[in-house]
Amino acid sequence: MKTICFYFQIHQPFRLRRYRFFDIGNNHYYYDDFQNEEIFHRISEKCYLPANRAIMEMIRKSGGKFKVAFSISGTALEQMEIYAPEVIDSFRELAGLGCVEFLAETYAHSLSSLGDAEEFKAQVRMHTEKIQSLFNVTPKVFRNTELIYSDDISELVYDLGFEGMLTEGAKHVLGWKSPNYVYASAIRPQLKLLLKNDRFSEDLSIRFDDHTWTEYPLTADKYISAIAATAEGEKVVNAFMNYEVLGSMHAADTGIFDFFKALPQYAERNDITFSLPSEIFAQMNPVDSISSPYPMSWVDEEKDCSSWLGNVLQQEAFKKIYGIGERVRLCENRRIQQDWIYLQSSDHLYYMSTKHYNLFSPYDNPYDAFNNYMNVLSDFILRVQAQFPASIENEELNSLLTTIRNQNEEISNLKKELKAASK
Repeated sequence: MKTICFYFQIHQPFRLRRYRFFDIGNNHYYYDDFQNEEIFHRISEKCYLPANRAIMEMIRKSGGKFKVAFSISGTALEQMEIYAPEVIDSFRELAGLGCVEFLAETYAHSLSSLGDAEEFKAQVRMHTEKIQSLFNVTPKVFRNTELIYSDDISELVYDLGFEGMLTEGAKHVLGWKSPNYVYASAIRPQLKLLLKNDRFSEDLSIRFDDHTWTEYPLTADKYISAIAATAEGEKVVNAFMNYEVLGSMHAADTGIFDFFKALPQYAERNDITFSLPSEIFAQMNPVDSISSPYPMSWVDEEKDCSSWLGNVLQQEAFKKIYGIGERVRLCENRRIQQDWIYLQSSDHLYYMSTKHYNLFSPYDNPYDAFNNYMNVLSDFILRVQAQFPASIENEELNSLLTTIRNQNEEISNLKKELKAASK
């Protein structure tokens, strides 16, 4: 029996306001609140709320047979809390049906897995705590930002205690192998992997309303029949995509919601089920391991990280932001910690890409994106250096802070002893 694993990514960054050179050192607020709120409300009305209603209807009508997994970045969850708490309520209602799984990821939808292992671990823990606090569940499965994966990253994920991970079924990694099986990390065989099926994912995310596509219009019957026609031994088909496919990237009048609502009916006719990632990992063993010495992702034809790190602008910004990570983690200033998280969102680097026209960028061109981000980053670094001057080495800082914390603890203990003695 075949099973389909639907997974949706939900992420919104805190977009930056126009931050000029003369703002550096004078204005420490970086975000375009108006744009962030406007975009979030628009996507909530077009996608999040109607899509959640559609999925709830599908789960109920199918008697709990339809299942779906989500990863929601920490910055998206924060914007839900700020701008549209009804979206949080909607996801809570979905979670209550028992047919939804929330996956762990980096809190800021960041590239920390490529540049700062300690920050990566901290953000994953932070995101896990956020999911626990909002939905009262603990994620068992991990997906990295934009499905970025490598052997080294798999080791970090395994060390964090996850039983499995989602990633791209990149042809340059898989070779002749099919993505329609469970695999394992080559260096951590205990970590199971689900790989995105490009065809069945992009039929929905990219080609669904393409009138020039030979398969247009795509119906639920046609889609399920194609899955049923895959090789007999291929038991799992992973359709991974952005949640905005439902209602935003493909508007409601394209029939995308009707298409999804019809899927359970045709799946049942073809003896095809729907499963959550953790269910698949519990029920299926890996057929083989895969090795990816270099990071891969689910973006573009290359399936690599060049959309974020492909030019010198992006590389300079990446080097600059992660070059201060150790000092930021020493800071106890909550505002600095918050800005540190928000500035790591991978979107800021994606806007600097010169590979292709960026439909979602708030900037006129990649160079404006770079200049604006670097102005913000310059001010942020000045604030960090005001607390920990660049002239002091990191090791010396760590030693000083440890001494201060020990002294504070000793003072606190002495105060307690004095208080007890005075009684």
